[in-house]
Amino acid sequence: MIIGIPKEIKPNEYRVACDPNGVKEIVSRGHEVLIEKNAGLGSGFTDDEYREQGASIIGSAKEVFEKADLIYKVKEIFPEEFEYMREGQIIFTYIHSNAYREQTDAMIKKKIIGIAYEDVKDKEGEFPLLRPMSIIAGKGGFLAALNFMQKIHGGNGILLSRIDGIRTPEITIIGAGNSGVAAAELASAFGNKVTILDIDIKKLEEARKILPPNVELLYSNRNNLEMCLRRTDILMNCILWPKWRKDHLVERSMLSMMKKSSLIVDVSCDEGGAIETCKSTSHDDPTYKIDGITHYCVDNIPSAFSQTATKSLCNSTLPYVLKIANKGVEQALKDDKYLRRGLSFYYGKLTLEETGRKQERPYITPEEALGI
Repeated sequence: MIIGIPKEIKPNEYRVACDPNGVKEIVSRGHEVLIEKNAGLGSGFTDDEYREQGASIIGSAKEVFEKADLIYKVKEIFPEEFEYMREGQIIFTYIHSNAYREQTDAMIKKKIIGIAYEDVKDKEGEFPLLRPMSIIAGKGGFLAALNFMQKIHGGNGILLSRIDGIRTPEITIIGAGNSGVAAAELASAFGNKVTILDIDIKKLEEARKILPPNVELLYSNRNNLEMCLRRTDILMNCILWPKWRKDHLVERSMLSMMKKSSLIVDVSCDEGGAIETCKSTSHDDPTYKIDGITHYCVDNIPSAFSQTATKSLCNSTLPYVLKIANKGVEQALKDDKYLRRGLSFYYGKLTLEETGRKQERPYITPEEALGI
């Protein structure tokens, strides 16, 4: 199979889908890898490093798309890339089809086979291709809080660390999943008072086993949430909110409970999701204020740590790429029900329920699409 890796074109996106070590693994199994020129520079990988592992360097994204059977990416397909897709081509990336109606239109029209990283599951019901970026996003979100609480960056000059003789800052984290626990690891290591809220008692129990005593683990109900809002310096959202839900965990009216010096960091970046007032921002313009509360909602936090993120993402996605390349996409999907969970598009059919419900489109199941 010919696997194409184009350069990411989203502003401030410095990751690349595969590092040179990953290329070596693909080539050693008899497949061909095409990489757009300079695609890896943002993550610190040169074209020569890729060549040394057997990749061919291609001059343009258009040519990569034209020649590749499988497009291996990080971010969604952008409008300027729509024309490059063709019928039967495999697109393997973070698609987020529910958030991008225009992209969904194009993928249906082009009759591609789209498999979304974010929807692939494992035997434990977790999301193995979200996990590595969730961990980096959680840690990166806390580092962003450290930065934007500084007076020189528009904050109130609070150092998020325990200092003798003064009040210890309080960090509230919504969600005890991968990003929430990762954020808590850093926040607690700095000596802060950390509270994690979750409705899953088992997740709280697991978090207790690995986090220090200065992390409080609370069941997420209205009273506990409101208590935390009143006392917290940093509110971090680390849960994904179902796209079709119209309600919110933290409504705009609840911002009045928060201290004016506080900061909201939305790691999940669900626009109008768990936190009603959150909307996606960029590394160029990362913050905004609503009702006196600063919001940080950068939707690609891991890109700031591009080399670490690329290596971690490649380690997680590569086994699936090899499975698709070795077996062929149809057989790989039929054999692996967990990979099949990520199938979003199949020859002009939408196969992801979440997108169908949010965008009010007809959809079928992956099993119906594959005839199994």
